[in-house]
Amino acid sequence: MTFAAVLSQLDSLFAYGVSLLERTLFLSIGGLPLVVLWLLFGAVFLTLRFGFINLRAFGHAIAITRGDYDDPDEPGEVSHFQSLATALSATVGLGNIAGVAIALQLGGPGAVLWMTVAGLLGMTSKFVECTLAQTYRVVQPDGTVSGGPMYYLSQGLAERGLKPLGQLLATAFAGLCALAALGGGNMFQANQSGLALVALGEQLSGLPLAGYRWVYGGLLAGLVGLVILGGIRRIAQVAARVVPTMAGVYVFAALWIVALHMGDIPAAVQTIWHAAWHPHAIEGGVVGVLVQGLRRGIFSSEAGIGSAAIAHAAAKTKEPIQAGTVAMLEPFIDTVVICNLTALVCLVSGAYQPGIATSGVALTATAFGSEIPAMEIVLALIVCLFSFSTIVSWFYYGETSWRYLFGNQGLFAYKALYIGCTFLGTVTRLGAVLTFSDMMMFAMGLPSMAGALLLSGQVAQQLKIYRQRRRTGQVPIYH
Repeated sequence: MTFAAVLSQLDSLFAYGVSLLERTLFLSIGGLPLVVLWLLFGAVFLTLRFGFINLRAFGHAIAITRGDYDDPDEPGEVSHFQSLATALSATVGLGNIAGVAIALQLGGPGAVLWMTVAGLLGMTSKFVECTLAQTYRVVQPDGTVSGGPMYYLSQGLAERGLKPLGQLLATAFAGLCALAALGGGNMFQANQSGLALVALGEQLSGLPLAGYRWVYGGLLAGLVGLVILGGIRRIAQVAARVVPTMAGVYVFAALWIVALHMGDIPAAVQTIWHAAWHPHAIEGGVVGVLVQGLRRGIFSSEAGIGSAAIAHAAAKTKEPIQAGTVAMLEPFIDTVVICNLTALVCLVSGAYQPGIATSGVALTATAFGSEIPAMEIVLALIVCLFSFSTIVSWFYYGETSWRYLFGNQGLFAYKALYIGCTFLGTVTRLGAVLTFSDMMMFAMGLPSMAGALLLSGQVAQQLKIYRQRRRTGQVPIYH
């Protein structure tokens, strides 16, 4: 059997397994997946419960991220900025570049509105789950930190007399996170970056290169392996350099195109608004647009999923509220700003055409390339770097979950599996990878959001005390 035939068999087996899981896990009511409804309900409840803290504490979040409250002697492994960069490196990336294009294709322009709504509401979800992660994190004797929903579920619910439920939800979250790291955090990223590189190579050379994605997969897997051996400190260092630079270049290019088409922006916004309520030629009507927008919005920002809480648990601080406040910036930057810029570029450039199917990243590349010469090359580089930073950041999430379940036992095998999935993602079909990614990440939200809701009262009490201390000058400012 040839190497190509082996890859084809692996692709078919993976797609078959994913279809079985989808029928089992992704139940829906009236076209709305239950897990999406659950995360939406949680985000709305928490936003109301905390009096729209996502808007009121925005300025304070910027001050903390800027380093005004950073004390280098506080316990933890990374600064607030580095924890934000690490979490953003797992969210800013292909969810913004390819995910928005996929939302446009599957849900039409109206899906962008619901992506934005999901991002704004998700800011409060991130605040609660990351505050809890800091509250219940475990600092090891060597200074390393372990934290995340599995810890606040087990410890927090035990304090409320719900120890068996907490242990069950914590174990479920850790298992799902370890799997989600393989899918949405790894395979989807490798898949789309591989497609971007192949499309660019074919455009420049005129040669069919699709059959050589495995070469890119091997190189990417090797680089991932080199970085993940360094732990959270090395991951945070890579993220702190790669993410701001690449995000800055991408946002600048998007703003440039939007400025060139400033006269077309009102019509594009009107199209998005109208299509959100009166969609045309979209299966499922308004419900279909709503589902695609919310699914892609949650997938992009990961709000309520609990993954970012693992990164923010490692921040150097004694103030859990500060970690939660910084975390609110992620959905805003990721979904409200970058996703909307991507959508506007696709619309005003004319690259998006209803009914014309194009792979997610190819649509975005066409939109940017039609407006800025050689931008396809730059975008391909950005896609690959975003993909790389997301993959290594999600490994930290998966590794933390694995350690919670099994300690160090079998950790090398998980690392090998993770690196193998990086390669597998480059040679499998997008449909199967996307479905698997959605299922695992959304399933994480079931236990994570349950913990956030059950323990929201504790966060509210912490927030009240923190505000009182700030008013009386008891929260020190260092810069």
